[in-house]
Amino acid sequence: MATYKVGYFVGSLYSKSINRILSRALIRLAPEELEFTEIPIGDLPLYSPDYDAAFPPEAMALKDAIAASDAVLFITPEYNRSIPGALKNAIDWASRPWGQNSFDHIPAAVIGASIGQIGTAVAQQSLRGVLSFCNARQMTAPEAYIHYSPEVFRDDGEVTVESTALFLAGFMNEFRDHIMRVLTVLPRTMDAAS
Repeated sequence: MATYKVGYFVGSLYSKSINRILSRALIRLAPEELEFTEIPIGDLPLYSPDYDAAFPPEAMALKDAIAASDAVLFITPEYNRSIPGALKNAIDWASRPWGQNSFDHIPAAVIGASIGQIGTAVAQQSLRGVLSFCNARQMTAPEAYIHYSPEVFRDDGEVTVESTALFLAGFMNEFRDHIMRVLTVLPRTMDAAS
């Protein structure tokens, strides 16, 4: 059985992020073929083309982590009807310098949770537009806009409502299948970021 390395981004820097709790739930419910490593984004300086000739160590670590991943998973909140600035900054770093886009052809999925009823739907659409430009191979269905409730999601990632657990497990199974399909046609290499 093949194992796939998934690098995941939590879009929020908040220490009590509900999207971090969602990430724990997704990892618990994922098929065993998926191995997860968080790709941190909190220490990146703000991107500027001034850095293109010599990336700082934090940005190189970001690009190396993506290159070592078979796929990426974005778990993001919605800030002001879009994605958080820290996540957009990380994507900008990873896609530069020109011609060295780390997201080119990588299998990707997007999910997010909020306490509101729309469950990050607008942020996800914004993120999908950015990832399309970066040429990531996005899983387009199922879409997953999660309405977060502390009664449903425990801090350790346990999901207490069976229908929600089944939906999230189904999402992760679809993501595994998506990764397998994309990598069959577009295999990843360690120099994928170059």
